[in-house]
Amino acid sequence: MQLVVLPGDGIGPEIAAVTEAVLGAVSQRFQLGIATTHDIAGQASIARYGKAVRPELVEQVRAADGLLLGPTSTLDYAGEPGPSAVFRKALDLFANIRPARTYPGLPGRLGTMDLVVVRENTEGFYADRNMAHGNADILVTEDVAIAIRKITRQGSARIARAGFELAMRRARRHVTLVHKANVLTTSDGLFLAACREVAREFPEVTVEEIIVDAMVAHLVRNPARFDVIVTTNMFGDIISDLTAEMSGSLGMGGSLNAGARHAMAQAAHGSAPDIAGRDLANPMSLVLSAAQLLEWHGRASGQPRFGEAARAIEAAVAACLEAGERTHDVGGSQGTREVGAALVRRLAA
Repeated sequence: MQLVVLPGDGIGPEIAAVTEAVLGAVSQRFQLGIATTHDIAGQASIARYGKAVRPELVEQVRAADGLLLGPTSTLDYAGEPGPSAVFRKALDLFANIRPARTYPGLPGRLGTMDLVVVRENTEGFYADRNMAHGNADILVTEDVAIAIRKITRQGSARIARAGFELAMRRARRHVTLVHKANVLTTSDGLFLAACREVAREFPEVTVEEIIVDAMVAHLVRNPARFDVIVTTNMFGDIISDLTAEMSGSLGMGGSLNAGARHAMAQAAHGSAPDIAGRDLANPMSLVLSAAQLLEWHGRASGQPRFGEAARAIEAAVAACLEAGERTHDVGGSQGTREVGAALVRRLAA
């Protein structure tokens, strides 16, 4: 497996180093043959090349089997899109897969759960990814701003299919479609219609539909009720941060951006410059994201051992948390490097 590693900004290099060590351990244990190529994107790339993502870097990633992207700033790029947005658009990474679960020894803030948010990733209200040219967040006058939301039947159908296919691989086989079609009758109406059409292809899956504001109430009341949640871009962005925090910390939220031919593992959180270089960052989000990338590659390439390696990483994370080998944000006392060493130790055993 050829993997491009971009450490990112802030705490990115610290948690990327832990994640690479974890990947090295499972590569040896499961004979995965993971080979990494290192480059830079974000602030380091601007400092060296004057651009957050170089075109040749996009082509390098396109030729690889996967991308590991550390957290990057979203506000420091002087009007140009950040690395995450560049790769999502260039590689057509239409599905953002965000699992959230509770662990023994790390009680959930609102009860136990094991769910996955499947978020549409290429359209919606996000101005950087719903126009071929120009921006969809418009200042008409100094006192009037307009945002344009794009929903397509194709985009809705393919994110629905990704969600239903995922549900078929899980025990409960349950999908919740989250929308606001009672108000956004045309755009969310189109989203729901496309999802319902796809649902007919999966009669084994139980389907329910919930309006987004009610969904938030249900999540905090009884998160164990949910299995796979399929929704549009902005709703999914908000819900997935909520569910990650409900599981214990945003630092526990894995995130995979996947398309038909490419995938990018990316921590669910930001670059946290205030704690960069202090050995305080929780590496679990990027580690779990890397596990998702291995599982995706295993299915895409027909090599089950990558899925076995992914499950081993997830088991090592759970064992570390239960044993108290964790960072301060989840009630532990260890630093980034110490947690990384504990993960590698368990994977090498």
